[in-house]
Amino acid sequence: MLKRVFFTFALLVFAFSINAQNLQLHFDPRHALHGDKISEKNYFTATFEMFKPDKWGSTFMFVDLDFNQSRGNIGTAYMEIARDIKLGKSPVMAHVEFNGGVGNSESFGFSIANAYMAGASYSTMVGKAILGTYVAYKYNAFEKVSNDIQWTVTWGMDLCNNKFRICGFMDVWTQNKNKTHAPGESGKEIVFLTEPQFWYNATPNLALGSEIEISNNFLLRKDKAYINPTIAAKWNF
Repeated sequence: MLKRVFFTFALLVFAFSINAQNLQLHFDPRHALHGDKISEKNYFTATFEMFKPDKWGSTFMFVDLDFNQSRGNIGTAYMEIARDIKLGKSPVMAHVEFNGGVGNSESFGFSIANAYMAGASYSTMVGKAILGTYVAYKYNAFEKVSNDIQWTVTWGMDLCNNKFRICGFMDVWTQNKNKTHAPGESGKEIVFLTEPQFWYNATPNLALGSEIEISNNFLLRKDKAYINPTIAAKWNF
């Protein structure tokens, strides 16, 4: 009974602490930092996030829009939607998730391969921090289908009477090196991606801060890790 009460309390704190819905605008200077290696220009990204708990579990989703084409047009749209489902009185929940998107360059359009996940998740409190994690089977719908596994950790913590917030996630997953049926490198590679965020809450609704994308084997150039900070504003609804 005590474990159930603690778990429910952790979920409620997590629900209220991340704000149910928010809209973010990030200026991404990755071209200034890395030149044409990973981007032909600096650009803005708009992000909409939603988290909603209910008596059966919780739903989280976000949508990213990259304004990275000529005259600031949208070049990439990407979304993730995840559902955690309660399993009776167990502190472990079932986790299902879908990721996917589309993009457009100056000369052609493309799809971001869908990913479908199913696994188990768990949330808890460590001091003032809310921590969540899940491990899932991942079906990457590349031209050559990739059967993989992903481990994700999320965190959130408010500091100084809620004037500052630290939050973010870390993903580690496997995928095929060769994503097509054409001759190429065989075997698996490990992808690492984390995006810690740091916010100053100027008002109950407006926050100013930064998101720092740190990755390896994630961007088009896979010969090294990349660090890409943003300058950002967030409006909490």
